[in-house]
Amino acid sequence: MKLTDEQAQRYARHTVLKEIGEEGQKKLLSGSVLVIGAGGLGSPAAMYLAAAGVGRIGIADADKVDLSNLQRQIIHSRADVGRAKTLSAKKRMESINSDVNAEVYETFVSRGNIDEIIKDYDFVLDCTDNFDSKFLINDACAAAQIPFTHAGIRGFEGQLMTYVPNAGPCYRCVFKDPPPKDALDAFSGVVGALPGVIGSLQAMEAIKYITGAGELLTGYLLVYNALRTEFRKIKLPNASPDCAACGKKRRTE
Repeated sequence: MKLTDEQAQRYARHTVLKEIGEEGQKKLLSGSVLVIGAGGLGSPAAMYLAAAGVGRIGIADADKVDLSNLQRQIIHSRADVGRAKTLSAKKRMESINSDVNAEVYETFVSRGNIDEIIKDYDFVLDCTDNFDSKFLINDACAAAQIPFTHAGIRGFEGQLMTYVPNAGPCYRCVFKDPPPKDALDAFSGVVGALPGVIGSLQAMEAIKYITGAGELLTGYLLVYNALRTEFRKIKLPNASPDCAACGKKRRTE
């Protein structure tokens, strides 16, 4: 595979980096990333993955664009209100970069479909906004031995961690089980620019994984407090051998 003249110009700021170079860009062009959730986190993540030249980007979501989404979900526009988020995201990604093949899954992930959706991707981004989906994604990726990055946002704070099979703890190793459904507010606010910060970091983890550049957030939780303009990188405990997702007692149902 050789970069075309147009690709050489488009990705010049990548290929000049010794950590990426032309070979790294070729890996991105032949790589695949699945973004689960086309909302606040998925918007910047998907756009930066498209701009970076990831050749195949899947996006899964069952929601339609609502006017209240536009305060933070920057992949969508006023004209997209009422449209499926996946189709809105696909149109935007492919308008950013014609090298991208955007595949849409207009559905919420569930135990019945997640294995089929994730199976052919190199890396998965958990951009969902509820704990049930986060544990579901973790358990499915751990079982399929697919690396992924988790992120969560609330108010002015966000967090991020990356799981690579056999290299560190998974989400369930750290958080065990979802909290009770009545433990959280039914509606919580988030400052609009926050998912831009955290979602971009998710895209960065995917780019590093595919190209082999730098160090991933494997074994660490990165916490960002926007009010204090503070990042904290917290060392996580080792993977638990008794973890129901990635340990010896892995769930089989």
